[in-house]
Amino acid sequence: MSYRGAKVLVTGADGFIGSHLTEMLVEHGASVTALALYNSFDQHGWIDDLPEPVRRGCEVVRGDIRDAAFVRPLVQGRDVVFHLAALIAIPYSYVAARSYVDTNVGGTLNLLEAARDFGVGRFVQTSTSEVYGTAITMPIAETHPLQGQSPYSASKIGADMMAEAFARSFGMPVAILRPFNAFGPRQSERAVIPSVIRQAIDPACEVLSVGDTSTIRDFTYVEDTARAFLAIGDAPDIAYGQPYNAGSGVAVTIDDVIAAVRDVTGCTKPLRHDPARARPDRSEVRALLAESRRLHEASGWTPRVSLAEGLRRTVDWWQLRCARGAMRRETRFIA
Repeated sequence: MSYRGAKVLVTGADGFIGSHLTEMLVEHGASVTALALYNSFDQHGWIDDLPEPVRRGCEVVRGDIRDAAFVRPLVQGRDVVFHLAALIAIPYSYVAARSYVDTNVGGTLNLLEAARDFGVGRFVQTSTSEVYGTAITMPIAETHPLQGQSPYSASKIGADMMAEAFARSFGMPVAILRPFNAFGPRQSERAVIPSVIRQAIDPACEVLSVGDTSTIRDFTYVEDTARAFLAIGDAPDIAYGQPYNAGSGVAVTIDDVIAAVRDVTGCTKPLRHDPARARPDRSEVRALLAESRRLHEASGWTPRVSLAEGLRRTVDWWQLRCARGAMRRETRFIA
């Protein structure tokens, strides 16, 4: 990939996928500006956990994409903008929907307008498989209808449509990547895999508390998801304004995942179904399975890490953090 020397902005670099993408871009020789959400604790999210050579290899800036004046100088002169910053916690979107619109739609608009004004070489919009809602047909191709089954997914549909509009209206080089359920090191316990792993290895937990375990998901290891971003940011034959799925193409139930985690960790704790971890009935996305042929044909991307191998790597990471006394007590939701 031709990122050596490229001037790149990553929004949401302090997050789960964003930190992995930032790390990979630095390793590919890009000149990276990593945007982290401002806080008063002098912290930079997961950027603070990156290896020292990676942290030295990027410029970290703190701010908020909702501030149009702030983002403009960050966008100016960039060859590629990878836009990952978003509010993503689905449970919180039920009680604070407007904040999701302000950040996910308004923040995206701020970046698109700046990228248009400064002639950015390529703008990569981060979508989500949640925009499809419960699958009507499987596997899910990019032509599948969009269904806003949560305020979060509705806000991401709005952001995607804004990205498409800028490509169609202004001829902007906007690529839309639609990752399916990424998992791996650094993921919040809002998501099911880290929640189950943490409970499995935590001596203080006597049971595994879970929500609905019958749903079907397409889990993709985060390293493969980051590679998909690099691929769509560089591939010459991308159709601007059109979405590209990035998933493993393997469907598993949450029950399957829990069994796999039990196998890797040796956990024999009983399960407890906690209604507080479930989404509202009509909001639950029952099944997601990616058809990623469009991205493969345009860029050559294909996932490399199996679910089993990804789970082993993720468990290893959690065990190392626990050994270092870094277990974080977070509010736990199934996402």
